[in-house]
Amino acid sequence: MTAVTDPATAMTIVADSAIVAPVLDIVVPVYNEEKDLPDAVRRLHDHLVSQVPYTARITVADNASTDRTLPVALELAREFGDVRVVHLEEKGRGRALNAVWRASDAEIVAYCDVDLSTDLNALMPLIAPLKSGHSDLSIGTRLAHSSNVVRGPKREFISRSYNMILKVAMRAHFSDAQCGFKAMRTTVARELLPLVEDTGWFFDTELLVLAERIGLRIAEVPVDWVDDPDSSVDIVSTATADLRGCARVGWALTSGRLPIDQLRRNLGRERDDGPELEGVPSGMVGQVIRFGAVGIASTLGYALIYLLLHTHVGSQTANFLALAITAVLNTAANRRFTFGVRGREGAVGHHLLGWGIFLFGWAVTAASLAVLHAVEPHPGRWLELTVLVVANLVATVTRFVGLRWVFVRRSESPMEARA
Repeated sequence: MTAVTDPATAMTIVADSAIVAPVLDIVVPVYNEEKDLPDAVRRLHDHLVSQVPYTARITVADNASTDRTLPVALELAREFGDVRVVHLEEKGRGRALNAVWRASDAEIVAYCDVDLSTDLNALMPLIAPLKSGHSDLSIGTRLAHSSNVVRGPKREFISRSYNMILKVAMRAHFSDAQCGFKAMRTTVARELLPLVEDTGWFFDTELLVLAERIGLRIAEVPVDWVDDPDSSVDIVSTATADLRGCARVGWALTSGRLPIDQLRRNLGRERDDGPELEGVPSGMVGQVIRFGAVGIASTLGYALIYLLLHTHVGSQTANFLALAITAVLNTAANRRFTFGVRGREGAVGHHLLGWGIFLFGWAVTAASLAVLHAVEPHPGRWLELTVLVVANLVATVTRFVGLRWVFVRRSESPMEARA
């Protein structure tokens, strides 16, 4: 067939399938996967035919591969009538999913990674809540008690730390942002995806955070998952990009740049936000509890970034970058979560204050590192991290006093401020 390019998404359909308007359109985003793609498509095709009682289409989304991935995908499309191939000129898993999902004519759109690390037996539980109308999005989770996961301790630590950061800093309730196994109703996708900016691995997190803020229902499905030892994902660069994405989305939510209220009206999810943290006391005690929760998440994020960057840039630079990244998230989370300040008013001043406190914290921790290196010229990473965490406690007390002075004065009456 003649290739057709969608100008809205810069996506070219280079091989269409025989199935029009299926119930399910499952996307396999690929970049230089000529070796793994044939087995993945055949396994997925066999599973759809034997286990899924709905019309289904496989869309191979090739995003700027430089090997034979695209020709291999076209051969698979000729072999199977339910395989479609699209091509994008730029890299990015998020870019590919955004383009294909928004243009899909299916009732439900989904995706799985080409390594098929997730057991396909979870596919029907994934799409069933969407087909019934019970949920708007559905995600696989590797962190449920009933999930069976095989992966190394390093990836396990990074995954759990990242999701802990999301729970506290972003008030996320979903358990696993980055499992490569998700689905959503296409009508919902068309409303949300124009606002999702990330084109890479943070795409999933940004989509889920936005969906939760709107009030959409997210179903979670425990999955069996086996780590791919040959995965080409760079953990350090991915984790760093994810944390930058958290800072960007946190700022967009705090400043009111995202049209949350309009999306709620469009999707029929108008509601009152209700209390920020049910069961936590109000006043000073509640603020201390919430500030502590944000602080725990910030410390985990700081430790994760520091350990990832230390080998590449050295202890002082890793300390500076880790503090800088977590300072933005910490201020945004405390502004809304701890002290209940919303809207754009005063946001710039609040973040400038946060950066001022960050500079104080950096000075304290940098001085602590300098003293440590004077006493012990070759300390290990974990000793350095221990000293830095202790030094950060001093900065944390300063942060709470400074933020409370500004936010309480901004959001409460003088009588409430003395609570």
